Parts: sequence; structure tokens; C-alpha cells
Amino acid sequence: MPNIIETINLTDTLYPPELRSIPQPPKTIYCAGRMTAKETRVAIVGTRMCSDYGKLAASNIAQGLVEAGIVIVSGLTPGIDTIAHKTAVENKARTIAVLGTGLDKKSIYPQTNVALSENILDCGGLLVSECPPGTHGARFTFAKRNRIISGLSLAVVIIEAKEKSGSLITAGWARKQKKKIFAVPGSVYSTNSRGCNELIRQGAILARNAKDILDEIGVGSQLALDGITEPEGSKEEVMILKSLREGALEVDKIILATGLPAVKVLSLLPVLEIKGKVRDLGENIYALSYR
Repeated sequence: MPNIIETINLTDTLYPPELRSIPQPPKTIYCAGRMTAKETRVAIVGTRMCSDYGKLAASNIAQGLVEAGIVIVSGLTPGIDTIAHKTAVENKARTIAVLGTGLDKKSIYPQTNVALSENILDCGGLLVSECPPGTHGARFTFAKRNRIISGLSLAVVIIEAKEKSGSLITAGWARKQKKKIFAVPGSVYSTNSRGCNELIRQGAILARNAKDILDEIGVGSQLALDGITEPEGSKEEVMILKSLREGALEVDKIILATGLPAVKVLSLLPVLEIKGKVRDLGENIYALSYR
């Protein structure tokens, strides 16, 4: 079924008050899904070509925020944005996608995320754009939509950004809108982390996990700092969990690190995933789940 797209003008009562108060608010927005006023929203954005480290950080931070009742706002683009939305959807939680295209199925970018956009709506979420239906994206439409991402949010979290990343445009808008800006630190040798490290140098709040963000915005949380606890489970399960303490690994490297038979590792990983102890990052890569 086609998305039911509603047109909301700046003077309408349904127009989000947070958006009305920003510099250069869109005169008209198009929405598919439910517009809700009383909710706490945090934006998560980052590079499209994210590393395993970025995938893990995005997944774990989004998970922690969702568990605390925060609504995730992002841009539906590949990479960090997609991971943030998918994490919310996997938890049957509301999330808001701000697009730089029309909201009709033929215009949504990327087309590979049309199903995700439908899942967002199924979970009570919202699709937003200032582009009328039938509009295909261009560089300037994606840059403009970044002010809406930050405008709808109480704070913005940047997870992996290169020196000229579009995520830094979102951070710039957040600064103009006087929103809190968080950045996840990374290796000084990683091009994917140069933008985040520079934001921190300029005064952005360093975010290691969801708890850092929740504490700063004043939302209570019982989350562990880094999930650093002695792993529990069978001897083999503990071996797998310990092998992932330093970061995500491909299945072959888990087998090598633990010395366990391949069939044992392959049978235990789904069990640990069900228990919420590990995450499948795709492409046979697993990481600890800090929940």
C-alpha cells in the first residue's frame, strides 16, 4: 500500500514546535506516520561507509537510548543512519526518519531502505521531508534536511565522520540551534573518526555509550558504563565473549581466538545473540552487546 502523506504548513497546529523555533524552518513539511509532541528525541548520524567499530557503536548507543524511552531521529541513508533506525525497529520502538527526497516509495533513497521505511511506520514511527512527493534527492536536498534532523532533536550524536562528512553539517546546524552535540571518539589514525575527534577538540561532548548521553540530557538510566562485567555462561560461551572484549570479530577469527571447533562456535553464536550478549553486525561479524 502507498504511504499516506500529509502536508503540514508552518502555521498549522500539527507543525512541530521544536522545528518552528529553529533558524530557517521549512515552510512546509510532508509526513507519513504519527506526529507526537511529548517525546524525547535524540539524533544519531554518521558516515555511510562505516567501520565495524562504527557499526557496533551505533548499534549499542541506539539500543541504550531506545531502552531508556528515547526516540531515535536519523536520515535513513546507508551506514550509521540505517543501523540506528534498524536498532529501533528491532526493538519495536518508534523512530523518525528525515529524508532528503519525497516520501513516495519511488522517490525514497536508498531504494534498498524502502522496506525499512515501511517497518518504521509499522512500529508507530514517522517519515518526514520538506520535499514534495516525486522529488528525487540531490546533494543540496540532503544537506538541507540535516537542519530538520537536529531541529526535531534534543541532542545530536555523531558516530564516525570524515573531515568533510555530511554529518558535520548536521553538527553545524545543531550548534546554530543551540542543541547538545555528542561525538564518539575514534583512533587518531582512522579517517572515519577525524570529524568526530575534531568535534570533541572543539567542545563536543565525548560519548562512549548511551549512558554518557542520558546522564548529560538528564534522563535516568541503569545502563552499565561499558558492559564491562565478568562474562557468564558455559565455559565455551565465556571463551567466545572474552574473545570479543577488544572489539568485533569475524567468525573465523573467533574460532581462531577461542580454539573451539567451528561447529561449536557457529552453534553458540545464535544462542548468545538470543540471550542479548552478542550482536550480529552482518557479514559474519559479531560483537559484544552492551545492554
